[in-house]
Amino acid sequence: MAVTVVGQLVAERLALPSPTASATRTAVTTALVVLACVPLVASVLLVRTARWHRAGTVLSGATLSGVVTVVLAVPLGGSPLYLNGVTVDQEFRTQLLTRLTDSAALSDMNYADLSSFYPAGWFWLGGRVGNLLGLDGWEVFKPYAIGSLAVAAAVSVVLWSRVVRADHAIAVATVSTLVAVSVGAPEPYGAVIAMVLAPVLVLAWTSLRGSGGWRHWLPGMVAAGVFLGVAAMFYTLYLGVSALALVVMAGVAAVLVGRADGARAGLATLLRLVPAALVAVVLGLVVWAPYLLDRARGGATSGVAQRYLPDYGAQLLLPMTQPSVLGALCLVGTVWLAVSAHRSSIAQALGIGVLCIYLWSLLSLLAVLADTTLLGFRLGVPLEVLLASAGALGTLEWVSAGARLLHRRRGELLRPAVTVVVAVSLVGVVALAQSIPGVLSREVNLAYTDPDAQGVRADGQSGGDATSYPQIDSVITTQSGRPAPQVVVLTTEYRMLSFYPYRSFQMLAPHYANPLGNFPARSAEVERWAKAPTAAELVRMLDASPWAPPTAFVLRDLGDSYAVQLSTDTYPNNPNVTFYSVLFPKRLFDDPAFRTTAVGPFAVVVRTG
Repeated sequence: MAVTVVGQLVAERLALPSPTASATRTAVTTALVVLACVPLVASVLLVRTARWHRAGTVLSGATLSGVVTVVLAVPLGGSPLYLNGVTVDQEFRTQLLTRLTDSAALSDMNYADLSSFYPAGWFWLGGRVGNLLGLDGWEVFKPYAIGSLAVAAAVSVVLWSRVVRADHAIAVATVSTLVAVSVGAPEPYGAVIAMVLAPVLVLAWTSLRGSGGWRHWLPGMVAAGVFLGVAAMFYTLYLGVSALALVVMAGVAAVLVGRADGARAGLATLLRLVPAALVAVVLGLVVWAPYLLDRARGGATSGVAQRYLPDYGAQLLLPMTQPSVLGALCLVGTVWLAVSAHRSSIAQALGIGVLCIYLWSLLSLLAVLADTTLLGFRLGVPLEVLLASAGALGTLEWVSAGARLLHRRRGELLRPAVTVVVAVSLVGVVALAQSIPGVLSREVNLAYTDPDAQGVRADGQSGGDATSYPQIDSVITTQSGRPAPQVVVLTTEYRMLSFYPYRSFQMLAPHYANPLGNFPARSAEVERWAKAPTAAELVRMLDASPWAPPTAFVLRDLGDSYAVQLSTDTYPNNPNVTFYSVLFPKRLFDDPAFRTTAVGPFAVVVRTG
């Protein structure tokens, strides 16, 4: 943790131009990545000695945390925003972090008086960090995201060292971490799960196949349960595919044990899942209990979160076919899994994980027949991490075998051969690490081109409509006499909700809306309000609303009317959302019950009676 905190503080103080205008930040990132190879190699050498083994493990974890910090913090050092700024999905994530920074209650990211449906574990922890540091949610997003990825990198070293020899653990953890950051950093709460998935699968498979008493297998199953519980709190899709892999592992292990030792032994193997399941359920309920209780009370549901199928999601993910360093690594991993499955428990565990991801993806493709999906296309991060980890393990195994063979036949060639292998390995690590800013260039650029809460863009350009946000906030809180968390707004400027902890009457898109919020009915209610014959009738309708009505309206001024943008689910079309405007005649707010203030292109209407 200390490494990433110091690294981020240094990165923030680098007076370098925006990456939208210069490659300077990329150059500094590359230089620091190359320099990080020195302590990384030193850690490998240290863990190979008995005296300095622990120091080598600590150094490797610290170095890997530093690399993660460098490849993200330096490119983003000139912006207060994280990858993707507040564009599309990051808008909703920032909104949730803003809510959970404002209050420790597991409240919904958008609606008043509802518990969270979106997995809130990672965001709740980030909210506590922001609250401790005195930062708003949008301000803490970047340092917390980078910090959590850096900590997960160190944890992956420790977990890998439990299943492979220490020097190999450093190598595999380095590869899996770089891959997870490269393809998963925009969703940091998912990337931290994917980063440690592979060693957890190996631990679980070893525990299921192992002989001996409960003392031998219970720790591994408890570790698997902790992983599943954290996945439930952080990313439910990864929970689903991980749980599927664990169940398949238990089934396969039970069959193998049953053939060798009888049906009773096979059943006992299956029962080893029980402690993992208990731990996972207990941890998962920490986050999910409030929502499940609300749902059990009979709340109406309207969830459509899984109804999304982009064009690339209509095909299976095949990263091993891509012409890149990562593609080559995944190809090596695929080959190694295939040729080693009959003898290597590690290959078996990773292979089952890969096959379960493909099974989930195939079921997702078939689910379109039921007018939904299982979001299989979002499993690219764990898939590539598993295959890349297998690629690193396969490379280490084959290189070691080649070295032994070379030593027996031509011992004098061993030292130069080892030097070549080390050099090539370092080139591969540098290639993976230095490619990250390029792979994430679009996401980095958005952090500089999106405005922050003050309407300021990090690239120095105009923040557009967002420059009105501070004044809108001032008008609402002053005229309503309430702090932002106690105000429900109906707004056409949904991005503002990422920065200010207002509750909103309606969500931007149905796919991120809490199912208990009844998205379609809320939209219909807004449309009814717009058709009110008089201002008095509008007031009556607001008071009769089945949900907490707006205290304030932030609408776009169109001259003779005010507009609010709503959306509707149009799956299976892509895009799966259609936006439309609902127009409020200005006369509906021409009443003492409302106070209207023009702020930029918006009309801020605050209810005063």
